[in-house]
Parts: sequence; C-alpha cells; structure tokens
Amino acid sequence: MAGHSKFKNIMHRKGAQDKKRSGMFSKLSREITVAAKMGMPDPDMNPRLRAAVNAAKAQSMPKDNIQRSIDKASRSDTESYEEIRYEGFGPGGVSLIIEALTDNRNRTATNVRTAVAKNGGNLGASGSVSHAFDRVGLINYPASAGDAEKVFEAALEAGAEDVSSSEDGHEIWTAVGDLHEVAKALEPVLGEPEGAKLAWRPQTMVAVDEGDAATLFKLIDTLDDDDDVQTVWGNYEVSDEVMEKLG
Repeated sequence: MAGHSKFKNIMHRKGAQDKKRSGMFSKLSREITVAAKMGMPDPDMNPRLRAAVNAAKAQSMPKDNIQRSIDKASRSDTESYEEIRYEGFGPGGVSLIIEALTDNRNRTATNVRTAVAKNGGNLGASGSVSHAFDRVGLINYPASAGDAEKVFEAALEAGAEDVSSSEDGHEIWTAVGDLHEVAKALEPVLGEPEGAKLAWRPQTMVAVDEGDAATLFKLIDTLDDDDDVQTVWGNYEVSDEVMEKLG
C-alpha cells in the first residue's frame, strides 16, 4: 500500500499548484470540454464529465466557468484536443509519465522534450517506463470526509481495491473498469470526491536525494506551467527531511 506522503510526491507539491490557480482552471476547463465532447454533456450521464466537474468544484472553479466549458463542447469552432502520453526519465533515474491534452502535437512534444532535457532528464519511447506502473482508478477525498476507518469501510463496501489515509486526506484505489461505479457508490456516504480519474501507480519507488529532488521539482513545475500538460506521474519518493530543506 502506497502511503499518502508517497502519492503526494508522485504527483506534485500542493503548495506550488496553489500558486497557479488560473493555469489550473485552464487545465480543468480543457478536461471538462473534452469529456463533454466525447460523451453526453450531462454529468449524470457521462462519468468522465462528472469526475471533471467534481474536480473543478473541489478547486473552487466558478459554476459559470464550468458551464461555459461544457457548452463549448457543442460549438463547431471548438478546438479538437488529442490525448497524448509521454514517457521518460527525470533526475535521479526516476520514471515519469506525462499526460497531455493538446490541439498541436508538435508544439506540445517540443515543449515537453525541452523541459525534460533542460532539467536532467530524457524522454523515451512509448512503453519505456509505463510497464513499471499499474493502470488504476484513483478517487481523492479530503480529510473532512471522515476518519480512516469510516473511509476504509465505505471503500470496501463500494468495491475499491485499496485505501491510503493520512491527516491530508484519503486516496481510494480501484480497478480501471470499476472507477466510476465505485465513485458513484461512495457519494451517498462520503459526498462528492475531490477527484476521480485514471492514474499510474508505480510498482516500486525510487528514493531521491536533495540535489536531484530540487531539479526534479523544477522540472515538474515547468511541466505544470504548460497549459497542454494535464498530469505528471512518477515513481519518486522524497523524505520529509529533504522536503523540509527544500521548503
């Protein structure tokens, strides 16, 4: 079972993301539009759209912005976004999976490749690192949803495979095909989740020292600043001591 501190490191530092609210809204808006375009524009009838809307609400995205993003999907002049996954290695030999939504494959590939190369890493071919991750469903709840026992029992009853809880919140892991059914079953007990999405869960973790961690976080921040990049996953683990030094 992966601890919460590990998963927090797997994705990104929350403090860094809190400073990029407008960029975050842009990414959330893009995901909402893509989800609405791929399925029904009604969140109740479209699991991916429902998850995207819940994620936007969890970040306090205004309702008007959410509705505009949904409406944009039905317009003929809306950009056509493509889902792309990049795989490679970062500082310290960590494995990275970078997921993007883009309307210009060449632009995104150039930006991602440049960011990785300038920060001690390199991109590999498709499949070069994903074999070391498990494709799973991930549902996030805040600590306020309940204590660890309550969340564990609710997740077990809903058909989840694993749960990680800490003072920062709860991660509930599911099989890929069960993600939206489990998320829906949890809502009457725990409320709407902060997020429900497909995730890449590393099979083993790589400890990163202070020097490599600083460069790695710089790389992740650079990727986060790119509007096309939606999520960065990795198998790195940074100790609390190193995190404190980095601030």
